[in-house]
Amino acid sequence: MLEVKRLNVAYGLARVLFDLELEVRAGEVAVLLGRNGAGKSTCLKAIMGLVPPSSGEIRFDGHRIERLEPYRIARLGLGYVPEDRRIFSDLTVMQNLEVGRQARSGAPARWTLKRVFELFPILGRMQDRQGARMSGGEQQMLAIARTLMGNPKAILLDEPSEGLAPLIAEQLADTVLELKREGLTVLLCEQSLYFAQRVADRALVIERGHLRHAGTMQNLAADVDIRDRYLSV
Repeated sequence: MLEVKRLNVAYGLARVLFDLELEVRAGEVAVLLGRNGAGKSTCLKAIMGLVPPSSGEIRFDGHRIERLEPYRIARLGLGYVPEDRRIFSDLTVMQNLEVGRQARSGAPARWTLKRVFELFPILGRMQDRQGARMSGGEQQMLAIARTLMGNPKAILLDEPSEGLAPLIAEQLADTVLELKREGLTVLLCEQSLYFAQRVADRALVIERGHLRHAGTMQNLAADVDIRDRYLSV
């Protein structure tokens, strides 16, 4: 579903990603793990077209996308939830969801308001509430729901559990697993190893812009050396 080959990204003279290679199979949940500043968020932004790569190739669902504008990538079926959520704080829940509405051409919409509210019942109870009056967890749910209204084939989640209370993070992990059961492909970046273990099939460990490890989440959880070397604070 998603393949990255020899991806290089720089901010001015500062190089951030170095020949990064990864793939995400259809229907799986993969997680990018690494310390602060490792390049996880930059990787997602480059895939989404928000940061231009210096070189490399990105393929999504058979399409080359590394030179496309973000809106064209979204129309191909790739959704993105940024780390800071970026909901429209002066709009209501319903208005935020309507902004994200987009049907895939030639196919009925898989994600409707009814299905989104089944996934996030709390949003259904606050349809007229402004984004600015929502908690951090509620805003994260709204950000994901708004992206789902675009009916994506795959979704990128940037640090979904950051800043959330443990109970809310657990609920969000259940949501990611439900998205997987729905057949959605998910690539997320995380610092929480616990959250990653709850949701991910495969783990990709980045350190200083280099891919240091790729394998099953189960293997990473059992590899103390890799965790100590690249994930411990």
